[in-house]
Amino acid sequence: MEVAVRVVQAACTLCQRVQGSLLHPASGAGGVHSKLDRSPVTVADWGVQAIVSWLLSDCFQDENISIVAEEDDETLSSRDGAAFLEYVVDAVNGCLIEAPRYGLRSPEKELKAHDILQAIRRCNSTGGPEGRFWVLDPVDGTLGFVRGDQYAVALALIEDGEVVLGVLGCPNYPMKKEWLNYHQRYYRLMSKVSPPTSGSWHKGCVMYAHRGCGQTWMQPLVHDVGKLDWRNSREVRVSTVSDPVSATFCEPVEKANSSHSFTAGLAHSVGLRKQPLRVYSMVKYAAIARGDAEIFMKFARAGYKEKIWDHAAGVVIIQEAGGVITDAGGRPLDFSRGVFLEGLDRGIVACSGPLLHHRIVDAVDASWNSSTL
Repeated sequence: MEVAVRVVQAACTLCQRVQGSLLHPASGAGGVHSKLDRSPVTVADWGVQAIVSWLLSDCFQDENISIVAEEDDETLSSRDGAAFLEYVVDAVNGCLIEAPRYGLRSPEKELKAHDILQAIRRCNSTGGPEGRFWVLDPVDGTLGFVRGDQYAVALALIEDGEVVLGVLGCPNYPMKKEWLNYHQRYYRLMSKVSPPTSGSWHKGCVMYAHRGCGQTWMQPLVHDVGKLDWRNSREVRVSTVSDPVSATFCEPVEKANSSHSFTAGLAHSVGLRKQPLRVYSMVKYAAIARGDAEIFMKFARAGYKEKIWDHAAGVVIIQEAGGVITDAGGRPLDFSRGVFLEGLDRGIVACSGPLLHHRIVDAVDASWNSSTL
């Protein structure tokens, strides 16, 4: 757990630098590349994957460490990807040289392009029901990342099909939950008008939990406070709200990722009255674990398969904070069947407590046949 938190801290610093460059193109960050499925990928996606792969291998002295991760090296290895690869190499080395700030070891010499490609390529595990492997989403919510909004670095460890620990780095997550309702550009503007007091950490955090410990912890980003200090960690718990009228529910920003019309109908049927909080990435899971929201619902279009890296870290973080997360049939999410959440019943429901969870699951049963999903 300690290694995983340190590694995610380092990865978040790289993301912050790349996102800052993307928002100020003159500084150069390699831009945004479109994958075959038209989803975006950036220097940060490849850079984080390389950093996490290298650091985990170095910390555990295991060059064959097993990692399931989202990105591959195909684009970077191509002629068209040469410019992107240069940006990735620079970003990775610029971050790794500061590894001692996180209590990690820097490489003895700068990594070359072939070292970076090898580190990315090592993340080729396909998961499964046996053994131990890491699961990484280097930049969960890349669309939010390129828009200057919410995103997360998600790292989990799975043993024999069960998620045993999860770490979520949320570099743009404001410490005041009210700020989640505002676009990050507005938030940054207001932060300049009224800057935080000296020595405080006002946005950005890393959350982490280990299965069975009954606790979820949160600490500020090293980028904000200078050096990793475990004394800055604090325990977080889910909200105690159980009345739907007072509950806040989250859902994905993009309609392509979830049916907003179906979740709106469910919300109305169970008595939810607040406007939905639409947030990119697993920051939604962090919001529930920290008590900033009570419900997350996602019902993807027919044919879409959920990937394990989009949920593994968030699941254990919510559960250990006191929350409940299952598929829409009330069954635990199954991380033992490869890179996809195979056998998922309709969708995913996460709640701060069992009362709200039961109401949502019952409402799904009552409404499903009339849906177009």
